[in-house]
Amino acid sequence: MSANSSEGPGLDGKWFEEEEEKNGMFGSAGPRFDEMRDDLHAPKQQFHPFEGSGVAMETASTVVDLLHWRDLKQSGLVFGSVLLLLFSLTQFSVVSVIAYLALAVLSATISFRVYKSVLQAVQKTDEGHPFKAYLEVEIALSADQIIKYVDKTQLYINSTMKELRRLFLVQDMVDSIKFAVLMWLLTYVGALFNGLTLLILVVVSMFSVPVVYEKYQTQIDQYLGLVRTQFNSIMGKIREKVPGAKKKE
Repeated sequence: MSANSSEGPGLDGKWFEEEEEKNGMFGSAGPRFDEMRDDLHAPKQQFHPFEGSGVAMETASTVVDLLHWRDLKQSGLVFGSVLLLLFSLTQFSVVSVIAYLALAVLSATISFRVYKSVLQAVQKTDEGHPFKAYLEVEIALSADQIIKYVDKTQLYINSTMKELRRLFLVQDMVDSIKFAVLMWLLTYVGALFNGLTLLILVVVSMFSVPVVYEKYQTQIDQYLGLVRTQFNSIMGKIREKVPGAKKKE
């Protein structure tokens, strides 16, 4: 992203939260998050998704490059393939799409294997299996990796369950109202789009929004700052008027 992304409000700013709300989608979740992290049986397993994992860091960097179209051919290939898959799912069942994809891949690999075998027989060479380099790549997960990912998944699940409990049982009035408004808006979204259509829109947004924001960051930050100010002002008025909605000091 641009070098000046940290100046002023940005996409990583907390647009719809007051300054003191440090974590959580609808309110402060820092203490609850720390409690869940301390509950893990292994004290060394803390919530650092890419800590000590060079492969994960490299993967994250690759994803960022794809979304920002650093390599037009690579990003275009990934974007087109994902869209083609999603559009196929709108026309055919999941089973049919998986079966056709498997047949397409097998047709390509079998044809290439036969071609290389015939070529080696004609040229009287012994180059071995054409996919030998890929067959020797280690793809198995170690026990430590499995435990690490299970612990992180457990952390996400516990965090989500506690957040939902807090919202549905109205621990904070305003946060529950925010959640209710969001669900109400989603009823209209669901009436207009199905799940696959929304997924297609999400994919298109993922490959377009970062580029647009990087190009027009200053203007976008300015408007988002105005939206944040107005939203926080409205939430402040609601907290003052709704009984029990004020944050505890």
